[in-house]
Amino acid sequence: MSLLIDIHSHLDHPLLINKIDEIVHRAKNAGLKHIITNGINPETNRICLELSKKHDILKCGMGIYPRDALKKEAETGEAQLRIEEFDIDEELSFIKENKNNIAAVSEVGLDFVNGESKQQIEDFGKMIELAEELSKPIVIHSRKAEQKCIEMLESSKNKKIIMHCFSGKKSLVKRIASNGWFLTVPTIVVRSFQFQDIAKNVPITQLFCETDSPYLSPYKEQKNEPAFVAESYQKIAELKGMDTNEAINNIYMNWQKVFE
Repeated sequence: MSLLIDIHSHLDHPLLINKIDEIVHRAKNAGLKHIITNGINPETNRICLELSKKHDILKCGMGIYPRDALKKEAETGEAQLRIEEFDIDEELSFIKENKNNIAAVSEVGLDFVNGESKQQIEDFGKMIELAEELSKPIVIHSRKAEQKCIEMLESSKNKKIIMHCFSGKKSLVKRIASNGWFLTVPTIVVRSFQFQDIAKNVPITQLFCETDSPYLSPYKEQKNEPAFVAESYQKIAELKGMDTNEAINNIYMNWQKVFE
């Protein structure tokens, strides 16, 4: 059934972009209808925009990933891109200019792996306001900053909030669900008890599936790609005692409610 959605990927990544035609072809064959590829800085926002113009199945998410965390990842070699200084307000203007070309404000949030950051909090506040102003869904990165992210988001009128790869406490998962927000089930759910717990206990009316390509592959020997998102749907169906097509239809209705 061609109603699968990969709500979160990074197809601009050097490991994937040179094979983008093959990746999109495999995704279509696997039954994908929509894939959101997400920017994390000015350079990747523009690449994702161009990819979405070339491939009908791809939607663009634009955002600003926590800047100091990204810089640290680049220094350690985890982030395979050049990190250049930029004016966040100029980038916000660029995103506003392209509001009709984006599906979501994404990927944004907080990352306190290296401690709390004032700049991140200021940037994230601007991204929350931007999503509200544009009436767009917002997709949240919340590593080691889950509670702070939730507190900041609770001040927004926007209810189209998607917590991507959420790794916080069960009490925070309940708080997200009671706020009426959404959580993603990444393909690594096949071996992650934490994500299995989310898939089992959060209502299907508040779930999306994602790959986070090229990361979090369900297959240890392969880089992740959108075609593999079927693993998330199958696992959700299994954990909820549903038919896979029923799970697919339910999650597609979530897409219609949030993105259309």
